[in-house]
Amino acid sequence: MPLTLSDILAARQVIRGVADATPFVPSPYMTARTGQEVLLKLENMQPIGAFKLRGAMNAVMSLREGTAGVTCCSTGNHGRGVAYAAAKRGLRAVICMSELVPQAKVEGIRALGAEVKICGTSQDEALEESQRLVEVEGLVEISPFDDARVIAGQGTIGLEMMEARPDLDMILVPLSGGGLAAGVALAAKSINPGVKVIGVTMDRGAAMHLSLAAGHPVEVREVPSLADSLGGGIGMQNRLSFPLCRDYLDDTLLVSEEEIRDAMQVLFYEDRIVAEGGSVVGLAALLAGKLPQATGPVGTIITGRNLDMGLFHRLMAGRDVQLGDLTLKGKRYGA
Repeated sequence: MPLTLSDILAARQVIRGVADATPFVPSPYMTARTGQEVLLKLENMQPIGAFKLRGAMNAVMSLREGTAGVTCCSTGNHGRGVAYAAAKRGLRAVICMSELVPQAKVEGIRALGAEVKICGTSQDEALEESQRLVEVEGLVEISPFDDARVIAGQGTIGLEMMEARPDLDMILVPLSGGGLAAGVALAAKSINPGVKVIGVTMDRGAAMHLSLAAGHPVEVREVPSLADSLGGGIGMQNRLSFPLCRDYLDDTLLVSEEEIRDAMQVLFYEDRIVAEGGSVVGLAALLAGKLPQATGPVGTIITGRNLDMGLFHRLMAGRDVQLGDLTLKGKRYGA
């Protein structure tokens, strides 16, 4: 059965009391800078520091009694959400991650009581190990994006945004495997079909963006990025998030590492918010002038705060940082 608004409304009841509504606040600086009202949905305020708790809780709480445990592949925040939700239910959790995931995210997951398996250099390799655990150990896999209950859980963000500001003209959603974008777009457009929902991602390894352009899922080479939480493929057998993004997103856009760095600095120095690179891609697109002029308020989702603070300090200080084979030259804010 296709996902509907009723699934998202049901998810809100399931996650209530754990992943409750987060603030949706104006950014005076971005509003003045762009000439249009800009609002920030602060999912970095969730208990695990990221929006992924919503989908993970909705999926884990739906499991039958006697489940042996759960597993997933993750670039960090989904694994943290699954670990947190599994602990709530007293379930074993095994999180499979690639070598590209920052150590801070790995340690954050272990701190929640989950086992972590590092598997190769890509999300696809981590997915293979997660699927092996399903076969060999009888664990239940919870996809970070291609799971109906996960998508419905993430969709509660769009529900809250539209309820708080029914006059929204545009929603900018960080785009990775598409679970967040699919859920938010479904919720928003079910309430107001006229609202524009645009997925934004980094220009290095943009799996969903390239898949939508091709008309089918495609493989990408994963490389280090400030937006590491947006890395990974969408799965060659994608059943849900690809068609939902294809049908509900109005457009997808790419931003560079420099533009992501600039947006992280703006959010920190002007709004005093610490956020991951993947969280600020909507702001990056706005600051770079890559979006059409809105006729009403623009909302974007600050998806998480779980980043390497050493890297963050270097970026905020205007120092060079190395991202694989790319040297991102330092730039001091305001200079």
